[in-house]
Amino acid sequence: MSSFLRSSKSLSGGGDSAGTVVSTATAVPPHRVAREEVKTIMRRIFAVKPARLDAMMAVIDNSQIRQRYFIHPVEYIIEPRPLAQLSREYQEHSICLGRTVATDALTRAGLTPSDIDLMITVSCTGFMIPSLDAYLINEMGFRSDVRRLPITELGCAAGAAAVARASDFIRAYPGGTVLVIAVEIPSLTFQRSDLSQANLVSAVLFGDGAAAAVIAGQSARGPQIIGTDSFLFPDSIDAMGFYLKDSGFHIVLSKDVPQLIRDHIKHILTRFLERHGLCREDLSTFILHPGGQKLLLYIEEELKLSRHDTQSSWYVLSEWGNLSSASILFVLHECLTKGQTASGEYGLMAAFGPGFSSEMLLLRWA
Repeated sequence: MSSFLRSSKSLSGGGDSAGTVVSTATAVPPHRVAREEVKTIMRRIFAVKPARLDAMMAVIDNSQIRQRYFIHPVEYIIEPRPLAQLSREYQEHSICLGRTVATDALTRAGLTPSDIDLMITVSCTGFMIPSLDAYLINEMGFRSDVRRLPITELGCAAGAAAVARASDFIRAYPGGTVLVIAVEIPSLTFQRSDLSQANLVSAVLFGDGAAAAVIAGQSARGPQIIGTDSFLFPDSIDAMGFYLKDSGFHIVLSKDVPQLIRDHIKHILTRFLERHGLCREDLSTFILHPGGQKLLLYIEEELKLSRHDTQSSWYVLSEWGNLSSASILFVLHECLTKGQTASGEYGLMAAFGPGFSSEMLLLRWA
């Protein structure tokens, strides 16, 4: 993306500006694991009946995930470690990945750390106090009075929610600039002794990575945030989440999640767009959380989308897997890098997470 040229600003309240995404960045750790290697490892470490093992292999083959990246080699990941050690590893690698994407996003925007007025950090695969933003502020030269908002419990929806909260900030402070950082390390939640379907599916889907976005109130080219929407699905509290035990994070992941989205997505989107005088046919770009192949297929069917409409989501799923909250920013980065949306066109950004909930943003390209 072209550099965003900084001009003088004041953080006075008021105004209608909702912000523009002026840059994005992504990063993954060094250890790549391909699909066939995952099949070999799962055959070796999970003591399940042959019929169930065959079903697991079918899930891997149908996942549309070609490869994923992890902070450690697989042989290390699969070995149980105490929660204290997992927490140390989470902190170390979160800071490293967060620093990488923050630096890259700021460089792409033509900004320095001192230009940022609010930093929003999101993650659900680990926990640290002080939060990631405090470490980056001290290491990278952000202002001491930069505002901080860590979001830790929205799961896969948190990346979209963070961009929405950045927009809220810029509505209040039109001259402001926000840095969003999502860091997820799902490999630290792997549980070798857990033979539940949720854990087995998790071992197939999730990859480690980080992403960042700069959202600014100053005039700039790129997707402007026109509106945001949150929706909590009724009677779905047990659909997704984590249980924290002595051995670490244990995933909760209902097989009904794709159907939940299928049942509600059209109604939620229609209601959201109507508030802005639009309909589904007015949208030309779709930035959708690649939670899994069935989820994407159901959204395509319900919203009558072509594979061309969703190609960025499928590409992210194939090359990096489900990166939880960082996934939606990976898809956004893919869309902005390809630059296929014309000025004046509308787009949808949507992600889903525990609660069970959805976060949507309406974008218009400037």
